[in-house]
Amino acid sequence: MTRTVSLFVSCFNDAIYPRTARAAQGVLERLGVKVDFPAEQTCCGQIHINTGYGSMAVPLIRHFVDVFSNSDEIVSISGSCTATIREHYQELAQRTQDPVLIRRTDELIPKVHEFSQYLTDVLGVVDVGAAYPHKVCYHPTCHSLRSLHVYDSAVALLRAVRGLELVELPHAEQCCGFGGTFAVKNAPMSTAILVDKVANIFASGAETVVALDNSCLTHINGFLKRNKTGISTMHLAELLDHGVNESEV
Repeated sequence: MTRTVSLFVSCFNDAIYPRTARAAQGVLERLGVKVDFPAEQTCCGQIHINTGYGSMAVPLIRHFVDVFSNSDEIVSISGSCTATIREHYQELAQRTQDPVLIRRTDELIPKVHEFSQYLTDVLGVVDVGAAYPHKVCYHPTCHSLRSLHVYDSAVALLRAVRGLELVELPHAEQCCGFGGTFAVKNAPMSTAILVDKVANIFASGAETVVALDNSCLTHINGFLKRNKTGISTMHLAELLDHGVNESEV
């Protein structure tokens, strides 16, 4: 029986990185999964929750539940958005004391999967047929590592990519300094953290930095580009969609 998943893209990716969503769709479809995209999806409310305005995220939670309630499985291409849903939705729903929202939220949360975990843990797939003959380091973003405990799945997928050399990122577990609005409100501290992260990327010898969140990659990429380092950044979904056609290798 063909599996059907609903792809949750996140507002950040929808606005700035639609190619990541297309890549995720391509990977899933080649694995025999039918992908649908609920057009009514919007923000998950992460920015409100992270800045202390959880009550303002409740309408977004209600909307998310409405949009995805009929989905069998939901795959997210943002580790931080996945963590927001899995860590905060239940608590915020309970605060409303709305039994219907509480029940529907409880039913929905187990259906939500981060992209790499869905591939390895649900589909049982490691090799997706990708090729990328370059040195790559993996940056485990804070939400994906600390909230979702994603590390092994992403690394296993990268190690199965043809021609890819996975190099160790020193102090990989350290934050890149983005943190959503943290980078705006605390720019000097954010920059100091970023400088350390980029120094470790240099030390790794990587040509490309890969992560599960385009938001963190945007933060890192800004520094790398401004300083003309020649090091690129790429979401895991895009890398796993790479090289399927030989012209891309």
